[in-house]
Amino acid sequence: MNKLLKVAAAAGIALALTACGSSSANEETDSKTIKVGATTSPHAVILEEAKKLMEKDGYTLEITEFSDYPNINPSTSDGSLDANYFQHQPYLDSYNADSGYSEGDDGYLVSAGSIHYEPMGAYSETLEEISLDNLKEGDQVVVPNDATNEARALFLLQDLGIITLNEDATIDKATAADIKENPKNVEIVEIAADQIPSRIKDVPVIVVNGNYALDADITQYLRAQEDADSEAAQLYANVIAVKEANKDNEAVQELVKVLKSDDIKAFIAENFGDTVQAAK
Repeated sequence: MNKLLKVAAAAGIALALTACGSSSANEETDSKTIKVGATTSPHAVILEEAKKLMEKDGYTLEITEFSDYPNINPSTSDGSLDANYFQHQPYLDSYNADSGYSEGDDGYLVSAGSIHYEPMGAYSETLEEISLDNLKEGDQVVVPNDATNEARALFLLQDLGIITLNEDATIDKATAADIKENPKNVEIVEIAADQIPSRIKDVPVIVVNGNYALDADITQYLRAQEDADSEAAQLYANVIAVKEANKDNEAVQELVKVLKSDDIKAFIAENFGDTVQAAK
């Protein structure tokens, strides 16, 4: 092999090694660019504000918006995204379990920090106050069909006096099967959370996450919501999720720092009112 070919071969090997290493670069280096996936509101809106603050310190925040949940965690597990912002810890735990990921696995996701809490809310166009007295026999109440959010919805309905749950029902696992008392025999209708706001014109009560209420612009119909000091507020705080190996990445830590800053807390309070609250 002549000298020119040897140089070219060496360069090709170096390039190949560089390319092989690039797939895990976001885990091994402290890049100042971070790619974050998020649902539209409030998550992406909050990130856009954080982006301005991060730019002052030389960081670049690239935001990819998703209309719904399913593809965000897998895109983080496979490295397409460096982090995501859309979910609470129970949802994250369920994703890891359902995907067969355990601590130490390459695709295993962890929380890098709790950012905000979206109270589960009960909404109605026709009722000024949601109570047992204001409901008719057999009225429909629409709730999310995913396990964790359905449990929250049912506990809120219990707080409102609409139903009573079994004593062993828990805030993270309760289902309609746990309803012990249902004086008005309300029909609990379970559908995907993102489809619930559109049902507000068809039924007297819907119970849904704050982000979907924001997206659908129905917050004016909020009649009741989870208490900010409740167990749910702690358990269901929305987090920044990353691959386990990325948790201590410089850019990830900077993102969490900015999102937990007083500037972002003030932005959340000003723009979202009671539907979104900064995590404590």
